[in-house]
Amino acid sequence: MKNLYIALSFMAISSTIIAQNNNTKVADKLYSRYEYVDAATAYKKLVDDGKADGYVYKQLADTYYNMFNTVEASTWYAKAIETPQDAETYFRYSQMLKASGKYEEANKQMTKFASMAPNDNRAKAFKENPNYVPKILSKDAKYNINPLTINTDKSEFGAVLSDKTLYFTSARNVARKKYGWNDEPFLDIYKSILGDGGTFSDATAVTELNSQFHDGPASISADGNTIYFASASFRDKLFVKDKKNNLKLGKNNIYMATKSGDTWSNTKSLPFNSKDFSTSNPSISNDGKTLYFSSDMPASLGGVDIWKVAVNGDGTFGAPENLGSKVNTEGNESFPFISEDGKTLSFSSSGRQGLGGLDIYQIDLSKGTDAVNLGKPVNTEKDDFSFSFNKAQNMGFFSSNRGGNDDIYSATPICAVDVITTVTNAKTGAVLANAKVSILDSKKNIITSETSNEAGEVKFKVECDKDYSIQASKDGFEGNSFPVAKSKGPEAKIAASLQPIDVIVTENEIVLKPIYFEFDKSNITQDGAFELDKLVQVMKNNDKLVILAKSHTDSRGSDQYNLNLSDRRAKSTVQYVISKGIATSRISGKGFGESEPKVACGDKCTEEEFAQNRRSEFLIVK
Repeated sequence: MKNLYIALSFMAISSTIIAQNNNTKVADKLYSRYEYVDAATAYKKLVDDGKADGYVYKQLADTYYNMFNTVEASTWYAKAIETPQDAETYFRYSQMLKASGKYEEANKQMTKFASMAPNDNRAKAFKENPNYVPKILSKDAKYNINPLTINTDKSEFGAVLSDKTLYFTSARNVARKKYGWNDEPFLDIYKSILGDGGTFSDATAVTELNSQFHDGPASISADGNTIYFASASFRDKLFVKDKKNNLKLGKNNIYMATKSGDTWSNTKSLPFNSKDFSTSNPSISNDGKTLYFSSDMPASLGGVDIWKVAVNGDGTFGAPENLGSKVNTEGNESFPFISEDGKTLSFSSSGRQGLGGLDIYQIDLSKGTDAVNLGKPVNTEKDDFSFSFNKAQNMGFFSSNRGGNDDIYSATPICAVDVITTVTNAKTGAVLANAKVSILDSKKNIITSETSNEAGEVKFKVECDKDYSIQASKDGFEGNSFPVAKSKGPEAKIAASLQPIDVIVTENEIVLKPIYFEFDKSNITQDGAFELDKLVQVMKNNDKLVILAKSHTDSRGSDQYNLNLSDRRAKSTVQYVISKGIATSRISGKGFGESEPKVACGDKCTEEEFAQNRRSEFLIVK
């Protein structure tokens, strides 16, 4: 059903189709009236009767394309291109193949399209980056998604949450006349209330806005008192007569209404509406000063473009402005949604490099950067469109036909924090490249490690509202740990300043902070590794040094057990130093058990005193 709002350029073309011959006259007329269900039946009868040619196959394929029946459309496009076709046919065929996940075959058709339309920006983008799909698929997921319980077996889309009221468009009213495009009832505007438990109430029709024609989608002002919505121009008896086909051709137009108590009233058409082009899919900015919408009005870059218009304080409107090539392509762009801060525009496009069908993109209008594909799970090989977001509820909505028909899905942001660590020399302030940087969870488990770049930076993406710590080390510097406080993001910047190693070396000993061990364990802790790195640096600076590592335990446990434990600790210490490039002949270790306590407190030691006795020391042998 969303094709009603995005394929306007094709509708205009189809209304001028001339019957190929007397055989196709009936099917062509149905097609020109947008009665695609019946048109498909008529074209298939021509196939069955042996009266099909390249024209019939193309018309049949386009019919299924407009209904987004990817399997049937692909089948008949394959037959159509057995005879020469226009460039757009190859593009559509590629789109249908992508929507079926057949990317390699889709690329073949895009190659043909690009050769026939080399100046088309869609062709240029494909030639510059033909294998773009893996990059989209590798994106980190930004949202958790779930289908809403208010969905039916009919089309639902265009959901926007205003306070606690969800407005959306649906074809669920089976009492309504069916639309020949897809054999579903005409569209109406509905609403549902968001409950405290995050569930939605049963939907009810917004009867005062709905007409006998298509109605919706809608957009609500920040104060909740003004609604902008799409409806058929027949409301104002605005249409073009197609005498040949005995048809009145209406357009989608944007209307506005104001709140009166609990209902909407004073409905009026916006001044830039026309019988010659469509305007639809409104999105009003938070300050109420700019209305974004989609249209195929003159000066559009493609079939349907996204436009904006100023809403003046006196209730008048400015002249519509096209958003330009940063947003629009030669394809179709529709379903705009402007964020509350007025910076981020979400929209759907069939003209950009996506996963198939319509994909949802976002662009930062304040920076002029390129539009970004939202990736999975929001986008799929099918049609994904009509994204909106409510900041107060931290909840977004979009629609997709991934399940067979257009359904509404919630999109809850996956809370993540980019922990950006910059490693510097604590004395000079110079950044330190090639430093080892690790991020640890609250239990001191290393999650992952990276090496700092030329700017001394490392970035880790972690979960929100959790404690982490950063450990940084580099040859010639004392390693250190830095806390990362709980955060909701999007960024946490950590300054990791490392002190250059300046170790006290006496005649008999290399003086380090004690290398403490955990109770009943012999592994080197990260803090211990930082101190041993100082020893390694000293030994690298003086290749004549030979060291004896003495390891000790506290007094808990038997004498023999403690002697064995201390010996294991001595060996762990030696192995760590050797692993850093020091020759085995230059360091040895020995365990002394509990025989040489640092604090002589016997069995009455405090936990702190016990810890001080579990240590390693470093004597200079020569």
